[in-house]
Amino acid sequence: MTTFDLNQRPDYDSVIQDIVDYVRDFQIDNEEAWTTARHCLMDTLGCGLLALRFPECTKHLGPLVEGTIVPNGSRVPGTQFRLDPEKAAWDIGSIIRWLDFNDTWLAAEWGHPSDNLGGILAITDFISQRRVSRGEQPIPLKTVLEAMIKAHEIQGVLALDNSFNRVGLDHVVLVKVASTAVVSWLMGADREQMLSAVSHAWVDGQSLRTYRHAPNAGSRKSWAAGDATARAVRLADIAMRGEMGIPGALTAPQWGFYDVLFSKTCKDQKLKDESQRQFSLQRDYGHYVMRNILFKLSFPAEFHAQTACEAAVTLHPEVKERIHEIDKIVLTTHESAIRIISKHGELANPADRDHCLQYMTAVPLLLGDLQAEHYEDDFHQANPAIDQLREKMEVVEDHSYSADYHDPAKRSIANAIQIFFKDGSSTEKVVVEYPIGHRKRRDEGIPVLEAKFRKALQTRFTLRRSNHLFDLCRDSRALEQMPVHKFMDLLVV
Repeated sequence: MTTFDLNQRPDYDSVIQDIVDYVRDFQIDNEEAWTTARHCLMDTLGCGLLALRFPECTKHLGPLVEGTIVPNGSRVPGTQFRLDPEKAAWDIGSIIRWLDFNDTWLAAEWGHPSDNLGGILAITDFISQRRVSRGEQPIPLKTVLEAMIKAHEIQGVLALDNSFNRVGLDHVVLVKVASTAVVSWLMGADREQMLSAVSHAWVDGQSLRTYRHAPNAGSRKSWAAGDATARAVRLADIAMRGEMGIPGALTAPQWGFYDVLFSKTCKDQKLKDESQRQFSLQRDYGHYVMRNILFKLSFPAEFHAQTACEAAVTLHPEVKERIHEIDKIVLTTHESAIRIISKHGELANPADRDHCLQYMTAVPLLLGDLQAEHYEDDFHQANPAIDQLREKMEVVEDHSYSADYHDPAKRSIANAIQIFFKDGSSTEKVVVEYPIGHRKRRDEGIPVLEAKFRKALQTRFTLRRSNHLFDLCRDSRALEQMPVHKFMDLLVV
């Protein structure tokens, strides 16, 4: 019987090395990726600005110790805060995610890769200011866009085949890993320091998904990504101070990530051999994810419901005068939507409602629109017809929708609605396969994205400054050359 562990320190796990080498060495030469990243920056900042209208969000913002002064501190867009980079990353990441209105990636795992902008923007603002104070060159916005493309790619490629939600883990683990990789690079870490930082991101105890699901759905889901990208800043700093890494963070028998957190069995996913306890990577890192990112353009709603919302808006004119005549509503969807956001029973809070397929369908059927305010308690209480419609909904899976959801050539997010009335009549079955934020609808979607961004700017800034920021962000050359700290100057109120 063996009574000891073989204490032979391994090389860093290949997954960790591949992430680090990609960030350090990959050259982005795809114009679509750069253009989409610029649009993503606009959309992500706009989402953060819109969230500042909600006290439940703003109560979290600002220094941990009131009155703290941070020389060259990172700014939080839309506020007057100047914070240390870690807390600024927390704040920026949280306002970005608060309304569930920023970009989305859907695969075996899902998530919101623009969450990484919290760490990216906080650390580049700080470093750019510090460089200027030392007479050095600041960081240009093009570096921010490069970091965004690479963070999107890391998070998205890891999500393609690997379902963290099926073992109960939240997708913000991928925000932490991606942010750690790019933030340590932005801070000037060498390869060994980057390997150390990324290994620590995997070793951290990871968040449970329970705060996204009944019966525990709540507002933690709105700041979880901010917490993850801020933790990345901390881990990068620790590694930059010379802290040793954990080379076998993923693969160490019994104690590594795979054995501790990724090898649990589920009713619908029996693990038959050792290979199923490790990540599957279907493609090399490049710029695939940014080019195919899904923007939320029309509705601040969990992405699996976006096409259901579009279908409901289409049906609204036909049913708005017949709400009380409705007998049943058949909502045809895909497996992921059923597993994640289909809910019956009382919805306890706004975070519960914006992750309920039936609620997100009922509101636009009634009103012809869905806005963040429609999840608030007072609105819900004033509109009992929402829950009455929810009770009449039958949610069914179309297996072709589920297959197309995972098909790399399609990546559809299909939903369909058909309404049946008490007199025996019915509407047509309205099917929406791709939401307006999908790559297949880019030409149609970008004007909507720009209008969304302009509207968001005007909630915090004067018309003159809003127009200046809008025009700047549409000018790729001017934006890419602009120093980060100068750009952040324009986002301070």
